[in-house]
Amino acid sequence: MPPGISPEHRGRTGPLGRAVRVVAGAALLLGLTAVPAAEAGEPGHCARQQTLRVPGAGHQELSCLDELTTAGTIASGHTDQADWAGLTPAGLATPSGVPGIQIDGYFPDDSAGNTNHGWNHDSQFVIRLPDRWNGGLVIAGSPGVREQYANDRAVSDWVLSRGYAFAATDKGNTGAAFHRDGRRPGEAVAEWNDRVTQLTRAARAVVAQRYHRPPRHTLATGMSNGGYLVRWQLENHPELYDGGVDWEGTLWRTEGPNLLTFLPPALRSYPVYAAGGVGAGQAHREMVAAGYPAGSEFLWPFHHQYYWDLTQRIYREELDPAFDGATEAGTPFCAPGTPACDADYDYASRPPEVHRAVDRIALTGRIGKPLITLHGTLDVLLPIGEGSDVYARMVREAGRDSLFRYYRVEGGTHVDSLYDVFPDRLRPLTPCHRSAFTAMEEWIGQDRKPAAGHTVAMPGAGDDPLTECSLGRG
Repeated sequence: MPPGISPEHRGRTGPLGRAVRVVAGAALLLGLTAVPAAEAGEPGHCARQQTLRVPGAGHQELSCLDELTTAGTIASGHTDQADWAGLTPAGLATPSGVPGIQIDGYFPDDSAGNTNHGWNHDSQFVIRLPDRWNGGLVIAGSPGVREQYANDRAVSDWVLSRGYAFAATDKGNTGAAFHRDGRRPGEAVAEWNDRVTQLTRAARAVVAQRYHRPPRHTLATGMSNGGYLVRWQLENHPELYDGGVDWEGTLWRTEGPNLLTFLPPALRSYPVYAAGGVGAGQAHREMVAAGYPAGSEFLWPFHHQYYWDLTQRIYREELDPAFDGATEAGTPFCAPGTPACDADYDYASRPPEVHRAVDRIALTGRIGKPLITLHGTLDVLLPIGEGSDVYARMVREAGRDSLFRYYRVEGGTHVDSLYDVFPDRLRPLTPCHRSAFTAMEEWIGQDRKPAAGHTVAMPGAGDDPLTECSLGRG
């Protein structure tokens, strides 16, 4: 996560009545009824919570909370701020007024990278069940190699305030050494998909236990690796979901592009560009050719220091551990020409088993339920031309265009905290995600199709980038 960039918590909502009105609005969009648990057959706040069982869980702990959003869970210890630091702009408002039940636990697993709660056990999950439920369920996998609370500020707070139940997973392995999990290359990432499927089935069952009926709508959403998980689920398990919102999802494609095709050119060329001199112009052209758009140069130093090198090495170790022999995850910031240096990595020339490892986690574009993808044009961790632009083409070539909407968001970058550093050059994507989510609600709830895919312009004069992002109307 970006060091030194931590969200603040201000601009909280007022009385519970305002939250109830928001929930009611969401219910109308989906054709749901926002019903307090007591009216659904449950005799009061958190009553009979001990009867709830997460199917397949190896361990679970239930908590009756007066506040399920981070307005309360920070103080109560039911979130982990470090897990979501740097993912949202500092000025993002925190909703409140959402009492209910939180279930923390884990599914059986043999890896132990997640240390939350002192469990030292992977496949941890969190499920939140608001007292006032709108009939919907939102499922999320964590971005990057973060843990199950990584979506709490960007997603959980907001959907809970709209009445949804929410569930998230750590994906089955966490941290920069996630690649140690699994018996063969690609299996650690493949487990991410299995864990989201597992959680979705379990969360749907728990929702039915709590509210005495199954969710009427189940939506998948997530950013970065979480966006990849949305795509994979809608391609492989569409029967579990009604739709999904993909926030700059990672593209894994056997023939490329993928992380291992566009990160090495950045590791080779950026230092030459940054040094200036006679080679800088050619290095800049190589960066742009690799997918890093002209106009994004102000973001390159940060990404070189914190993201490009580490990301290349740990994902290459997961998919191609033989590249550097017995060395684990390469040599940080090695110069081209150094033996087994990731700056010289050439995915196209690697042995067939490497491509087979990527094939285990590859996407196809064959989505089976409605999907909205949004991606910032200034994303320089997952460049848009090497990622979502390609995925949109894959969906079209698979004949699934009618189920898909794609919005390229001008001025968006990979993590919204960078908006705080460059407010005159960037826009946060969180409001655009919320606009996409409400568009999905209308799509599946009212059969009101969203606007055709297009590039969303930068905010106009008088628009608040922290709250406004119009995607237009269909």
